Amino acid sequence: MSEPENPVFAIEKIYIKDLSVEVPNAPQIFLDRESPKVSIQLQTNAQGIGEGVFEVTLTTTVTSKIEEKTVFLVEVGQAGIFRIQNVPSENMEPLLSIACPNILFPYAREVVSDAVTRAGFAPVMLQPVNFEALYMSRLQQQEEAAKDAPGEATIQ
Repeated sequence: MSEPENPVFAIEKIYIKDLSVEVPNAPQIFLDRESPKVSIQLQTNAQGIGEGVFEVTLTTTVTSKIEEKTVFLVEVGQAGIFRIQNVPSENMEPLLSIACPNILFPYAREVVSDAVTRAGFAPVMLQPVNFEALYMSRLQQQEEAAKDAPGEATIQ
């Protein structure tokens, strides 16, 4: 009888997979004195890249606009390679959707702030995100969508 192996959760690498900074209305936008509205979108993606090895990417898109005019757009794909082994299958999705993005978020926040500053604007400080709440909300939406989906009809 062999003993079950201990679960493994390790960070192999954290890196910027994609970085885009756009200031489409420069230089005129720097003369505008109105306060812009800032919107933030987050998206996560996880994929297996080997036996027990996963790449998780947290894409953060920050858009600043004055009315319909874009002040700046920053998109960061902050990624990490994680080794996850000997973990029950029911725990994999929460690890990839909650734990990994929680690790990546501070790095993404720093890159966004630095990119916005280097583009000539005041830094944008992203507030902490509750990835567990986002995950639970997504699960609930999927369950509701499954309930609302029409069943298959049998024609006789």
